[in-house]
Amino acid sequence: MAIDINKYNFGIIGNCSYLAYIDTNANVNWLCMPRFDSSFIFGSLLDKKKGGEFSITPSNHNYRSRQYYLANTNILATEFEMTEGKFRVLDFAPRFFQFDRYFKPLMLFRKIELLEGTPFIVVKCKPVGEYGDIIPDLVQGSNHIRYLHLNSHVRLTTDIPLSYILSEKPFVLNESQYLVFSYGVPLEAPLAETSEIFLKKTQAYWINWIKSSSIPTIYQDEVIRSALVLKLHQYEDTGAVIAAGTTSLPEFDGSKRTWDYRYCWMRDTYYTLNAFNNIGHFEELEKYFHFIQNIIMNEKQRITPLYTILGNQVPKEKLLDLQGFMNNQPVRIGNNAVLQVQNDVYGQVLVSLLPLFIDKRLNYIDSKKSLFITDWLLERISENMDIPDSGLWEFGTTNQFHCFTYLFHWAGCMAGMKIGKLFGNSEIVNKATALIAKTIAYIEKCYNADKQAYSQAVGSKGLDASNLQMITLNYLNPHSDRALLHIKAHEKELFDEGLFFRYSFDDLGKPENSFLICGFWYAETLAATGQLDKAIEVIDKLLQSSNHLGLFSEDADKNGGQWGNFPQTYSHVGLINAVYRLAIRQDKPLFI
Repeated sequence: MAIDINKYNFGIIGNCSYLAYIDTNANVNWLCMPRFDSSFIFGSLLDKKKGGEFSITPSNHNYRSRQYYLANTNILATEFEMTEGKFRVLDFAPRFFQFDRYFKPLMLFRKIELLEGTPFIVVKCKPVGEYGDIIPDLVQGSNHIRYLHLNSHVRLTTDIPLSYILSEKPFVLNESQYLVFSYGVPLEAPLAETSEIFLKKTQAYWINWIKSSSIPTIYQDEVIRSALVLKLHQYEDTGAVIAAGTTSLPEFDGSKRTWDYRYCWMRDTYYTLNAFNNIGHFEELEKYFHFIQNIIMNEKQRITPLYTILGNQVPKEKLLDLQGFMNNQPVRIGNNAVLQVQNDVYGQVLVSLLPLFIDKRLNYIDSKKSLFITDWLLERISENMDIPDSGLWEFGTTNQFHCFTYLFHWAGCMAGMKIGKLFGNSEIVNKATALIAKTIAYIEKCYNADKQAYSQAVGSKGLDASNLQMITLNYLNPHSDRALLHIKAHEKELFDEGLFFRYSFDDLGKPENSFLICGFWYAETLAATGQLDKAIEVIDKLLQSSNHLGLFSEDADKNGGQWGNFPQTYSHVGLINAVYRLAIRQDKPLFI
């Protein structure tokens, strides 16, 4: 009996202004404009009826398709083969450097390329507004269609006869055809010529971006794709990096765990900046730091768990009247995690700042601002030292003294102490040193002598995968018996059928699927403790949870099925950091 495995059958394109999701039928089933967290214009991912459609398919349903990226790029190819012939659709978002800045318009380019024979195809373009509540009126031009009432100028420019598109009438593809879907400023230049120029420049941009990346000699393809995914999720105007471009894809079928991930989580700061540092992309690292810096300079009392890509407060959750992915509801926009207290964020940011000061390649020296930020973050750690929080997993009703929170209090204060010493500021050094002693006391209260491991929180009996980082952050000596026993206890309680679970239960019940980042943390921990063969086995198993394009979701089931929002930057960042740790321990060379 065949096992029904849920795999997300689409890829993504983007240019650091927007993201588009295109499935293996060349349908744009998710596209939000003008920002990552705007309403979808195409959203059949969450509702087949209200989500609109932008598809290019054979008229005959008897066909085969395959999807792939052009090598080392974010240009997506969907290739079709049927009795009449073959064609492929090249989808890309223009991105290249010109006039001293990056050109990244809100334009989706689609090239329909004839490969063989005389295929008979259908093109449909039916955008919507306000999450499907607005059906635009159409205005036909000489070579374009305008879609009205969508908050901006929305236009489809093409050399395909407009009558075929408006009537959804099949036609013979005799030569390559072009379509440009634009939001705001439309394309006024020659269509075919401009499309080809933009395609070549965009392809060259991505290839050169990868050439300038530091890539290990192991798992190259996977790291390259993960790096490209991570880059796409950075909103270049502000430097923010979102968790994912989707909302309400369930953690498992029927779970009601459906969240909006189109925001920037402060808990991800350390891991994301570490990944950018590992792949040698300091421009992106610095942009993300500037985003964090602006938040700190604007906040008066505390940092909230997440922000919009503009650094504003995330709106509270609102439920939408949509079908949902595989009928999973509710469909949410906004995120109530903004109301929670997550005190680990201060340490996360402090640890993330450290490379900016000690890595000579970055040449970042601004002592006045740096010391202000360091002192402000240390003050927040001090103020929140004795306050329980929701933890990084955002338990909705359970506040505890989480071990993970105090681990990052400790790591942040260690970083603060180093920054203070670097600038010769004894006041910061003394403040950080005093706080380190307090954090250690809390962490040690989490030690469970019976399990010979650190538990999720003070007084808690359960374990938590996030505490594996006690080893990778060097709170526990990777070569110590305590570190090895800590790993074994977590394996016994949380590792099952090749998957590593976050924890045993929470206030919504027992999770059925694994949060993929936990598996990569586990692999990284194994590498740090010298268990290299075992780390490779874990990574190889995790790779089976990617889709046909090597993209990872948030969650995975025991069969390699994909669940949760997609692609999840946390998962791709986890792979990058685990592979780099493994490469260093294997003494595998990195090359630029």
